[in-house]
Amino acid sequence: MATSTVGLINNWLPPTRENYDLIISLWKWFAVFASLQWLIPWYGMGKTSVTSRLNLPGRLGWLAMECPGFLTLLYTLRTLPSQTLSAHTLEAEGLPWQNKVLAALFVLHYTYRAILFPFLQPSMSPLHLFIFLLGISFQVVNGLAIGSWLAAYGPTTQAEWSRQSGTLQFAVGIALFYVGLAANYYHDDELREIRRRAQRRNRNGKVEKHYEIPQAGLFKAMLYPHYFVEWVEWFGFWMAAGWACVPARIFLFNEIAAMLPRAVKGRQWYVEKFGEEKVKGRWAVIPGIW
Repeated sequence: MATSTVGLINNWLPPTRENYDLIISLWKWFAVFASLQWLIPWYGMGKTSVTSRLNLPGRLGWLAMECPGFLTLLYTLRTLPSQTLSAHTLEAEGLPWQNKVLAALFVLHYTYRAILFPFLQPSMSPLHLFIFLLGISFQVVNGLAIGSWLAAYGPTTQAEWSRQSGTLQFAVGIALFYVGLAANYYHDDELREIRRRAQRRNRNGKVEKHYEIPQAGLFKAMLYPHYFVEWVEWFGFWMAAGWACVPARIFLFNEIAAMLPRAVKGRQWYVEKFGEEKVKGRWAVIPGIW
């Protein structure tokens, strides 16, 4: 295993094995940091956005914040294997097909989330610079962790994959990923349709902010199903990668830690805006629990 790597940032991008292990050991603590959201009166997704000189345009800010994750993963996949795997292995086999499928799924998710999502939105609130910097940091570290695992520090032969994740487990995990991805798009589009209906009712076609209680799909049982099904998506990714894939597990737990308080506080916002009677019967994001 190489003790040094050459790239955009020598030994870090892409990382050596020692630096990868350090990144993973620190990345586990993000969930604690994200849980601080329970202590602050804040709602996500622009519901309480304020005018600030530090605001960035919503669409471009989102695009620039979300793209570095999959770009970092792709860069790591391109540069790290040649510095850590033997030339014979690369020429004879290359990376296993499982590594390539998982990388493609990661890119597929962020092709929608980072590139298509902001331009499908009828409108987007400004993005504060502080949130932008937090988001881009999350994306880079996560892309580096998962990308390094796929490129060199996880299974790199079929024999290792046979011990990591059997064919059935891999297939079921991929199926769960696609179910979550499709459901994510469906529920996101229901939220977009609320704004589109408001624009059609408005003669000038411009509506900056308009909120209703969504009614379709899982919105009948929870107010943030688009969060829940994204967790299903990344649970499927972790399952396919194998339960021993630490970066995939950390990603899922970090997402839950970051999004759960937003959903719970978001439900409080819905109650304040529409009243408990209209929200009654809908959980925030986990039916029967929250």
